[in-house]
Amino acid sequence: MEISLKELAARLGVPVRGDGDVRLVRVARLTDATADSLSFLGDRKYRRHLAETRAGAVILTEADAEHAAVPVLISDNPYLTYARAARILHPRDPVVAGVHPSAVVDPAARIDPSAWVGPLSVVEAEAEIGPGVFVGPSCVIGRGVRIGAESRLVARVTLCEGTVVGARALLHPGAVIGREGFGFAKDGERWERIPQIGRAVLGDDVEVGANTSVDRGAIGDTRIGDGVKLDNHIQIGHNVEIGDNTAIAANTGISGSTRIGRNCTIAGAVGMAGHLEIGDNVHFTGMAMVTRSFPEPGLYSSGVPAMPSADWRRNVARFRHLDELTRRIKQLETHIETMKQTTGQGGC
Repeated sequence: MEISLKELAARLGVPVRGDGDVRLVRVARLTDATADSLSFLGDRKYRRHLAETRAGAVILTEADAEHAAVPVLISDNPYLTYARAARILHPRDPVVAGVHPSAVVDPAARIDPSAWVGPLSVVEAEAEIGPGVFVGPSCVIGRGVRIGAESRLVARVTLCEGTVVGARALLHPGAVIGREGFGFAKDGERWERIPQIGRAVLGDDVEVGANTSVDRGAIGDTRIGDGVKLDNHIQIGHNVEIGDNTAIAANTGISGSTRIGRNCTIAGAVGMAGHLEIGDNVHFTGMAMVTRSFPEPGLYSSGVPAMPSADWRRNVARFRHLDELTRRIKQLETHIETMKQTTGQGGC
């Protein structure tokens, strides 16, 4: 859409500096922007681009505004203001109500008249699809599933039997919610499946990335809190609970019955064991291996950063001798303490 800079500033609730009549139609990077583009500076290492950008306007902090040669929107958080501006300049297409002729809908399903069910999708008995919901192509909505108002299933999303999705959720292609969890009992050399009779319950404003899986509970429910953001290729095990507004990056795996608090961040490729308790405001860096509970807020790491290959090979060779070195150090400490006591240097 096209909008003037001063009108955009009013809608965003931020001040404008410069020509407020500039017309904007899109967002763009500083290096790619044209006269009808809005850009932003989120990292000062890119400040050099301000002098040469051709953007119609830029979102900046007060401290950076003096470096801009174009009109400016002043914001304490340029990245957040950019996100809100992008939603205004690039609005999502409105949902067109109806059911595509190729969709298969059970007569016992309940679909709000304002919702859309796309081509080749399946809606099973007793499913409930709320107002303004968008069900894209090739989705499967299982028996007894409930989807809250204005949620969006982009394409090829599977919601298994009994799954509950809150309002304004966004589920990307390939997401599978509520499949039977990985539960087996050993019978000699064979495995026998344990029935998974719980549900997967997603709160409001949840986002689930492409090809991410959330297992149903074995007994009781798997619960994803309001505002949780899940990236692509994440595995959430059965009976996991994730608190409100926690964000989890790609390729993370969370084993069954682990409870994660509110406002946590879990970076990419984190591995988390089962039956753990993770408190509120806990943050794990990439590739952390979480094998114990962390009830206290803080930043935790365990991944080994990359280093030159030659250094890595030397360090790996030393790893094999760590136990021996520990024993030798303890022997030396014991010997030193004995010498101090013998010579009368052991203190008072």
